[in-house]
Amino acid sequence: MDVNEYVKTLGEHARQAGRAIAKAETATKNAALVAMAEAIELAQPELLKANAQDVELGKANGLDAALLDRLELNPERVQSMADGLRQIAALPDPVGEISGMSYRPSGIQVGKMRVPLGVIGIIYESRPNVTADAAGLCLKSGNASILRGGSEAFHSNQAIAACIHKALASVGLPAEVVQVMETTDRAAVSALITMSEAVDVIVPRGGQGLIERIAREATVPVIMHLHGICHVYIDDKADTEKALAIAFNSKTQRYGTCNTMETLLVAEGIADAVLPALAARYKEKGVELRGCQQTQAILDGVIAATDEDWQTEYLAPILSVRIVAGMDEAIDHIRRYSSGHTEAVVTDDYSRARRFLREVDSSSVMVNASTRFADGFEYGLGAEIGISTNKIHARGPVGLEGLTSQKYIVLGDGHIRG
Repeated sequence: MDVNEYVKTLGEHARQAGRAIAKAETATKNAALVAMAEAIELAQPELLKANAQDVELGKANGLDAALLDRLELNPERVQSMADGLRQIAALPDPVGEISGMSYRPSGIQVGKMRVPLGVIGIIYESRPNVTADAAGLCLKSGNASILRGGSEAFHSNQAIAACIHKALASVGLPAEVVQVMETTDRAAVSALITMSEAVDVIVPRGGQGLIERIAREATVPVIMHLHGICHVYIDDKADTEKALAIAFNSKTQRYGTCNTMETLLVAEGIADAVLPALAARYKEKGVELRGCQQTQAILDGVIAATDEDWQTEYLAPILSVRIVAGMDEAIDHIRRYSSGHTEAVVTDDYSRARRFLREVDSSSVMVNASTRFADGFEYGLGAEIGISTNKIHARGPVGLEGLTSQKYIVLGDGHIRG
Protein backbone atom coordinates (compact mmCIF):
# COMPACT_ATOMS: atom_id res chain seq x y z
CA MET A 1 0.00 0.00 0.00
CA ASP A 2 1.31 3.44 -0.98
CA VAL A 3 0.91 5.50 2.20
CA ASN A 4 0.59 8.85 0.47
CA GLU A 5 -2.14 7.56 -1.84
CA TYR A 6 -3.91 5.94 1.12
CA VAL A 7 -3.94 9.18 3.13
CA LYS A 8 -4.98 11.18 0.06
CA THR A 9 -7.96 8.85 -0.35
CA LEU A 10 -8.89 9.31 3.32
CA GLY A 11 -8.78 13.06 2.81
CA GLU A 12 -11.00 12.96 -0.28
CA HIS A 13 -13.55 10.78 1.49
CA ALA A 14 -13.46 13.02 4.58
CA ARG A 15 -14.09 16.13 2.50
CA GLN A 16 -17.16 14.51 0.93
CA ALA A 17 -18.42 13.22 4.29
CA GLY A 18 -17.83 16.63 5.82
CA ARG A 19 -20.63 18.05 3.68
CA ALA A 20 -23.03 15.42 5.02
CA ILE A 21 -22.21 15.92 8.68
CA ALA A 22 -22.11 19.72 8.39
CA LYS A 23 -25.78 19.81 7.37
CA ALA A 24 -26.92 16.97 9.67
CA GLU A 25 -29.68 17.85 12.12
CA THR A 26 -28.85 17.95 15.83
CA ALA A 27 -31.19 15.00 16.45
CA THR A 28 -29.31 12.88 13.92
CA LYS A 29 -25.93 13.70 15.44
CA ASN A 30 -27.21 12.97 18.94
CA ALA A 31 -28.72 9.67 17.79
CA ALA A 32 -25.34 8.71 16.30
CA LEU A 33 -23.57 9.53 19.56
CA VAL A 34 -26.00 7.47 21.62
CA ALA A 35 -25.69 4.61 19.13
CA MET A 36 -21.89 4.81 19.46
CA ALA A 37 -22.20 4.56 23.24
CA GLU A 38 -24.50 1.53 22.99
CA ALA A 39 -22.25 -0.18 20.44
CA ILE A 40 -19.22 0.29 22.70
CA GLU A 41 -21.08 -1.15 25.69
CA LEU A 42 -22.24 -4.18 23.71
CA ALA A 43 -18.75 -4.74 22.29
CA GLN A 44 -16.99 -4.60 25.65
CA PRO A 45 -15.67 -8.21 25.44
CA GLU A 46 -14.23 -7.58 21.96
CA LEU A 47 -12.72 -4.26 23.03
CA LEU A 48 -11.04 -5.79 26.07
CA LYS A 49 -9.72 -8.68 23.97
CA ALA A 50 -8.22 -6.31 21.39
CA ASN A 51 -6.77 -4.14 24.13
CA ALA A 52 -5.19 -7.14 25.87
CA GLN A 53 -3.37 -7.84 22.62
CA ASP A 54 -2.03 -4.27 22.57
CA VAL A 55 -0.97 -4.44 26.22
CA GLU A 56 0.92 -7.70 25.70
CA LEU A 57 2.71 -6.24 22.69
CA GLY A 58 3.45 -3.12 24.71
CA LYS A 59 5.04 -5.14 27.49
CA ALA A 60 7.08 -7.09 24.95
CA ASN A 61 8.26 -3.81 23.40
CA GLY A 62 9.31 -2.40 26.75
CA LEU A 63 6.65 0.27 27.31
CA ASP A 64 7.03 1.78 30.78
CA ALA A 65 4.39 1.45 33.49
CA ALA A 66 2.90 4.89 32.89
CA LEU A 67 2.36 4.26 29.17
CA LEU A 68 0.92 0.81 29.85
CA ASP A 69 -1.53 2.36 32.30
CA ARG A 70 -2.70 4.88 29.67
CA LEU A 71 -3.00 2.09 27.12
CA GLU A 72 -4.98 -0.34 29.24
CA LEU A 73 -8.76 -0.61 29.03
CA ASN A 74 -10.90 -2.20 31.74
CA PRO A 75 -14.68 -2.43 32.14
CA GLU A 76 -14.79 0.91 33.97
CA ARG A 77 -12.81 2.70 31.24
CA VAL A 78 -14.97 1.19 28.51
CA GLN A 79 -18.07 2.39 30.34
CA SER A 80 -16.46 5.81 30.74
CA MET A 81 -16.05 6.04 26.95
CA ALA A 82 -19.74 5.29 26.49
CA ASP A 83 -20.74 7.77 29.21
CA GLY A 84 -18.56 10.43 27.60
CA LEU A 85 -20.36 10.04 24.28
CA ARG A 86 -23.73 10.41 25.99
CA GLN A 87 -22.46 13.56 27.72
CA ILE A 88 -21.48 15.03 24.35
CA ALA A 89 -24.95 14.19 23.02
CA ALA A 90 -26.47 16.15 25.92
CA LEU A 91 -24.44 19.30 25.15
CA PRO A 92 -25.94 22.18 23.15
CA ASP A 93 -25.16 22.01 19.44
CA PRO A 94 -23.01 25.02 18.50
CA VAL A 95 -23.56 24.66 14.74
CA GLY A 96 -25.91 27.27 13.31
CA GLU A 97 -25.90 29.41 16.46
CA ILE A 98 -26.44 33.07 15.48
CA SER A 99 -25.09 35.91 17.60
CA GLY A 100 -24.58 39.65 17.51
CA MET A 101 -27.36 40.50 15.06
CA SER A 102 -27.72 44.25 14.71
CA TYR A 103 -29.27 46.74 12.29
CA ARG A 104 -26.92 48.91 10.27
CA PRO A 105 -27.83 52.45 9.09
CA SER A 106 -28.45 51.01 5.61
CA GLY A 107 -31.23 48.81 7.01
CA ILE A 108 -29.45 45.47 6.67
CA GLN A 109 -28.94 43.20 9.66
CA VAL A 110 -25.41 41.86 10.29
CA GLY A 111 -24.42 39.07 12.64
CA LYS A 112 -22.40 35.88 12.93
CA MET A 113 -23.25 32.20 12.52
CA ARG A 114 -21.20 29.38 14.04
CA VAL A 115 -20.09 26.78 11.47
CA PRO A 116 -17.95 23.60 11.43
CA LEU A 117 -14.25 23.82 10.60
CA GLY A 118 -14.61 21.03 8.01
CA VAL A 119 -12.12 18.15 8.27
CA ILE A 120 -10.09 17.68 11.44
CA GLY A 121 -7.03 15.45 11.65
CA ILE A 122 -6.27 14.21 15.16
CA ILE A 123 -2.96 12.54 15.99
CA TYR A 124 -2.59 10.98 19.41
CA GLU A 125 -0.71 8.41 21.45
CA SER A 126 -1.45 5.62 23.92
CA ARG A 127 -4.97 6.26 25.23
CA PRO A 128 -7.52 4.40 23.08
CA ASN A 129 -10.37 6.31 24.75
CA VAL A 130 -9.27 9.34 22.70
CA THR A 131 -10.65 7.56 19.62
CA ALA A 132 -14.18 7.68 21.02
CA ASP A 133 -13.81 11.15 22.57
CA ALA A 134 -12.38 12.74 19.43
CA ALA A 135 -14.90 11.07 17.13
CA GLY A 136 -17.77 12.24 19.31
CA LEU A 137 -16.62 15.84 19.63
CA CYS A 138 -15.89 16.20 15.92
CA LEU A 139 -19.24 14.67 14.96
CA LYS A 140 -21.30 16.86 17.32
CA SER A 141 -19.52 19.99 16.06
CA GLY A 142 -20.36 19.02 12.46
CA ASN A 143 -16.84 18.03 11.37
CA ALA A 144 -15.49 14.98 9.58
CA SER A 145 -12.42 13.51 11.27
CA ILE A 146 -9.35 11.48 10.38
CA LEU A 147 -7.92 9.84 13.49
CA ARG A 148 -4.37 8.53 13.72
CA GLY A 149 -3.77 6.75 17.02
CA GLY A 150 -0.49 5.43 18.29
CA SER A 151 0.81 2.12 16.97
CA GLU A 152 0.81 0.76 20.54
CA ALA A 153 -3.04 0.99 20.61
CA PHE A 154 -3.66 -0.20 17.04
CA HIS A 155 -5.95 -3.16 17.78
CA SER A 156 -7.92 -1.25 20.41
CA ASN A 157 -8.48 1.69 18.08
CA GLN A 158 -9.65 -0.51 15.23
CA ALA A 159 -12.13 -2.26 17.53
CA ILE A 160 -13.52 1.10 18.69
CA ALA A 161 -13.68 2.26 15.06
CA ALA A 162 -15.87 -0.73 14.22
CA CYS A 163 -18.34 0.37 16.90
CA ILE A 164 -18.35 3.93 15.56
CA HIS A 165 -19.00 2.83 11.97
CA LYS A 166 -21.81 0.53 13.07
CA ALA A 167 -23.44 3.48 14.86
CA LEU A 168 -23.03 5.86 11.92
CA ALA A 169 -24.67 3.37 9.57
CA SER A 170 -27.61 2.94 11.96
CA VAL A 171 -28.56 6.64 11.61
CA GLY A 172 -27.79 6.95 7.89
CA LEU A 173 -24.51 8.88 8.13
CA PRO A 174 -21.56 7.86 5.92
CA ALA A 175 -18.79 5.84 7.58
CA GLU A 176 -16.27 8.37 6.26
CA VAL A 177 -17.51 10.94 8.81
CA VAL A 178 -15.03 9.23 11.18
CA GLN A 179 -12.02 7.47 9.66
CA VAL A 180 -9.45 5.73 11.85
CA MET A 181 -6.20 5.08 10.00
CA GLU A 182 -5.46 1.43 9.37
CA THR A 183 -1.71 1.91 9.07
CA THR A 184 1.02 2.38 11.67
CA ASP A 185 3.47 3.79 9.11
CA ARG A 186 4.90 7.06 10.47
CA ALA A 187 4.86 8.47 6.94
CA ALA A 188 1.08 8.65 7.23
CA VAL A 189 1.45 11.40 9.82
CA SER A 190 3.64 13.47 7.50
CA ALA A 191 1.12 13.03 4.69
CA LEU A 192 -1.83 14.03 6.89
CA ILE A 193 -0.30 17.20 8.36
CA THR A 194 0.69 18.53 4.92
CA MET A 195 -2.57 17.72 3.12
CA SER A 196 -3.99 21.24 3.21
CA GLU A 197 -6.28 20.60 0.24
CA ALA A 198 -8.34 18.11 2.29
CA VAL A 199 -7.65 18.83 5.98
CA ASP A 200 -8.60 22.12 7.67
CA VAL A 201 -6.92 21.74 11.07
CA ILE A 202 -4.65 19.30 12.94
CA VAL A 203 -4.98 18.54 16.65
CA PRO A 204 -2.02 16.64 18.18
CA ARG A 205 -2.36 14.93 21.55
CA GLY A 206 0.72 13.27 22.94
CA GLY A 207 4.26 13.71 24.15
CA GLN A 208 6.60 16.58 23.50
CA GLY A 209 8.39 14.79 20.67
CA LEU A 210 5.18 14.23 18.71
CA ILE A 211 3.95 17.79 19.14
CA GLU A 212 7.33 19.35 18.29
CA ARG A 213 7.45 17.30 15.09
CA ILE A 214 3.97 18.36 14.04
CA ALA A 215 4.61 22.02 14.88
CA ARG A 216 7.79 21.87 12.76
CA GLU A 217 6.43 19.98 9.74
CA ALA A 218 2.73 20.83 9.43
CA THR A 219 1.45 23.05 6.65
CA VAL A 220 -2.12 22.62 7.92
CA PRO A 221 -3.07 24.93 10.86
CA VAL A 222 -2.45 23.27 14.24
CA ILE A 223 -4.35 23.60 17.53
CA MET A 224 -1.93 22.55 20.26
CA HIS A 225 0.08 23.19 23.37
CA LEU A 226 3.70 22.10 23.62
CA HIS A 227 4.38 22.23 27.36
CA GLY A 228 2.39 22.59 30.55
CA ILE A 229 4.76 24.62 32.72
CA CYS A 230 2.17 25.94 35.17
CA HIS A 231 2.80 28.27 38.12
CA VAL A 232 1.13 29.04 41.42
CA TYR A 233 2.11 32.33 43.08
CA ILE A 234 1.42 32.67 46.81
CA ASP A 235 1.12 36.38 47.53
CA ASP A 236 2.01 37.83 50.95
CA LYS A 237 -1.66 38.81 51.29
CA ALA A 238 -2.77 35.18 50.88
CA ASP A 239 -4.84 33.22 53.38
CA THR A 240 -2.42 30.58 54.68
CA GLU A 241 -4.87 27.69 54.69
CA LYS A 242 -6.03 28.47 51.15
CA ALA A 243 -2.41 28.71 50.02
CA LEU A 244 -1.48 25.34 51.51
CA ALA A 245 -4.50 23.57 50.02
CA ILE A 246 -4.12 25.09 46.54
CA ALA A 247 -0.35 24.59 46.26
CA PHE A 248 -0.64 21.00 47.48
CA ASN A 249 -3.56 20.08 45.21
CA SER A 250 -2.08 21.80 42.14
CA LYS A 251 0.99 19.55 42.37
CA THR A 252 -0.16 16.25 43.86
CA GLN A 253 -3.73 15.63 42.67
CA ARG A 254 -2.20 14.10 39.52
CA TYR A 255 1.42 14.33 38.38
CA GLY A 256 1.21 13.44 34.69
CA THR A 257 -1.20 16.12 33.45
CA CYS A 258 -0.52 19.33 31.55
CA ASN A 259 -2.33 21.45 34.16
CA THR A 260 -0.23 20.23 37.09
CA MET A 261 1.85 22.93 38.80
CA GLU A 262 5.56 22.62 38.05
CA THR A 263 6.84 25.81 39.71
CA LEU A 264 5.73 27.35 43.01
CA LEU A 265 6.45 31.06 43.52
CA VAL A 266 6.20 32.40 47.08
CA ALA A 267 6.36 36.03 48.24
CA GLU A 268 9.21 36.49 50.69
CA GLY A 269 6.87 38.06 53.24
CA ILE A 270 4.93 34.81 53.67
CA ALA A 271 7.58 32.21 52.83
CA ASP A 272 8.52 31.43 56.46
CA ALA A 273 4.85 30.85 57.28
CA VAL A 274 3.86 28.55 54.41
CA LEU A 275 6.94 26.75 53.10
CA PRO A 276 7.71 24.51 56.13
CA ALA A 277 4.10 23.31 56.32
CA LEU A 278 3.96 22.76 52.56
CA ALA A 279 7.28 20.92 52.54
CA ALA A 280 5.98 18.54 55.21
CA ARG A 281 2.91 17.74 53.07
CA TYR A 282 5.01 17.28 49.95
CA LYS A 283 7.38 14.98 51.84
CA GLU A 284 4.47 12.71 52.76
CA LYS A 285 3.68 12.37 49.06
CA GLY A 286 7.31 11.82 48.09
CA VAL A 287 7.64 15.07 46.15
CA GLU A 288 11.24 16.16 45.49
CA LEU A 289 11.80 19.91 45.96
CA ARG A 290 14.28 21.95 43.95
CA GLY A 291 14.61 25.51 45.15
CA CYS A 292 16.39 28.84 44.99
CA GLN A 293 18.95 29.83 47.63
CA GLN A 294 16.32 31.51 49.81
CA THR A 295 14.20 28.36 49.71
CA GLN A 296 17.22 26.27 50.69
CA ALA A 297 17.83 28.61 53.63
CA ILE A 298 14.31 27.93 54.97
CA LEU A 299 14.01 24.21 54.14
CA ASP A 300 16.50 21.43 54.74
CA GLY A 301 17.26 18.89 52.03
CA VAL A 302 16.15 21.00 49.07
CA ILE A 303 18.15 20.49 45.87
CA ALA A 304 19.49 23.66 44.24
CA ALA A 305 17.28 24.66 41.31
CA THR A 306 18.94 25.49 37.99
CA ASP A 307 17.67 27.60 35.12
CA GLU A 308 16.73 24.37 33.40
CA ASP A 309 14.38 23.49 36.28
CA TRP A 310 12.33 26.64 35.70
CA GLN A 311 11.89 25.51 32.07
CA THR A 312 10.99 21.89 32.78
CA GLU A 313 7.60 20.17 32.65
CA TYR A 314 8.36 17.34 35.08
CA LEU A 315 5.10 15.36 34.86
CA ALA A 316 6.48 13.70 37.98
CA PRO A 317 6.66 14.23 41.79
CA ILE A 318 9.24 17.00 41.41
CA LEU A 319 8.57 20.68 42.14
CA SER A 320 10.61 23.84 41.57
CA VAL A 321 10.27 26.50 44.30
CA ARG A 322 11.33 30.13 44.11
CA ILE A 323 10.93 32.91 46.65
CA VAL A 324 10.22 36.27 45.02
CA ALA A 325 10.11 39.82 46.36
CA GLY A 326 6.48 40.28 45.35
CA MET A 327 4.04 40.29 42.47
CA ASP A 328 6.32 42.20 40.08
CA GLU A 329 8.99 39.52 40.33
CA ALA A 330 6.43 36.71 40.19
CA ILE A 331 4.89 38.07 36.97
CA ASP A 332 8.36 38.60 35.47
CA HIS A 333 9.26 34.97 36.24
CA ILE A 334 6.01 33.72 34.66
CA ARG A 335 6.55 35.86 31.55
CA ARG A 336 10.01 34.39 31.12
CA TYR A 337 9.35 30.71 31.83
CA SER A 338 5.65 29.99 31.39
CA SER A 339 4.42 27.85 28.51
CA GLY A 340 1.23 29.91 28.40
CA HIS A 341 -0.96 27.12 29.78
CA THR A 342 -2.24 27.89 33.31
CA GLU A 343 -1.17 30.18 36.16
CA ALA A 344 -2.78 30.83 39.55
CA VAL A 345 -2.40 33.45 42.27
CA VAL A 346 -3.40 32.96 45.90
CA THR A 347 -4.25 36.31 47.46
CA ASP A 348 -6.98 38.05 49.46
CA ASP A 349 -6.03 41.42 47.95
CA TYR A 350 -8.67 42.29 45.34
CA SER A 351 -6.49 44.78 43.47
CA ARG A 352 -3.58 42.36 43.22
CA ALA A 353 -5.88 39.59 42.02
CA ARG A 354 -7.22 41.85 39.26
CA ARG A 355 -3.69 42.84 38.30
CA PHE A 356 -2.60 39.21 38.03
CA LEU A 357 -5.61 38.41 35.83
CA ARG A 358 -4.86 41.39 33.59
CA GLU A 359 -1.08 41.07 33.22
CA VAL A 360 -0.47 37.31 33.10
CA ASP A 361 -0.91 36.16 29.49
CA SER A 362 -1.76 32.46 29.63
CA SER A 363 -4.70 30.50 28.27
CA SER A 364 -6.10 30.08 31.81
CA VAL A 365 -5.43 32.49 34.71
CA MET A 366 -6.90 31.73 38.13
CA VAL A 367 -7.42 33.42 41.49
CA ASN A 368 -7.54 31.28 44.64
CA ALA A 369 -8.07 28.01 42.76
CA SER A 370 -5.97 24.97 41.85
CA THR A 371 -4.42 24.82 38.39
CA ARG A 372 -5.97 21.34 38.09
CA PHE A 373 -9.29 23.01 37.23
CA ALA A 374 -7.93 23.94 33.77
CA ASP A 375 -9.95 21.24 32.07
CA GLY A 376 -12.85 21.17 29.63
CA PHE A 377 -15.15 19.19 31.91
CA GLU A 378 -14.48 21.49 34.88
CA TYR A 379 -15.10 24.55 32.70
CA GLY A 380 -18.53 23.27 31.74
CA LEU A 381 -17.55 22.35 28.19
CA GLY A 382 -18.58 18.75 28.82
CA ALA A 383 -15.52 17.38 27.09
CA GLU A 384 -12.42 18.65 25.34
CA ILE A 385 -10.28 17.67 22.39
CA GLY A 386 -7.22 19.11 24.16
CA ILE A 387 -5.74 22.34 25.50
CA SER A 388 -4.61 25.12 23.18
CA THR A 389 -2.04 27.77 23.99
CA ASN A 390 -2.49 29.30 20.54
CA LYS A 391 -3.55 32.94 20.52
CA ILE A 392 -5.54 32.67 17.31
CA HIS A 393 -8.90 30.85 17.02
CA ALA A 394 -9.07 28.49 20.02
CA ARG A 395 -7.35 29.11 23.36
CA GLY A 396 -7.56 27.05 26.55
CA PRO A 397 -9.64 23.86 26.70
CA VAL A 398 -11.00 23.16 23.21
CA GLY A 399 -14.53 21.83 23.31
CA LEU A 400 -17.34 21.90 20.77
CA GLU A 401 -17.19 25.67 20.24
CA GLY A 402 -13.42 25.49 19.68
CA LEU A 403 -14.03 23.01 16.85
CA THR A 404 -16.17 25.54 15.01
CA SER A 405 -15.61 28.94 13.42
CA GLN A 406 -17.88 31.86 12.62
CA LYS A 407 -19.01 33.46 9.40
CA TYR A 408 -20.76 36.78 8.90
CA ILE A 409 -24.37 36.63 7.83
CA VAL A 410 -26.38 39.52 6.39
CA LEU A 411 -30.17 39.80 6.25
CA GLY A 412 -31.81 42.18 3.83
CA ASP A 413 -35.09 42.69 2.03
CA GLY A 414 -34.08 43.87 -1.41
CA HIS A 415 -31.48 46.24 -0.01
CA ILE A 416 -28.92 47.65 -2.45
CA ARG A 417 -25.93 49.81 -1.76
CA GLY A 418 -26.19 53.41 -2.87
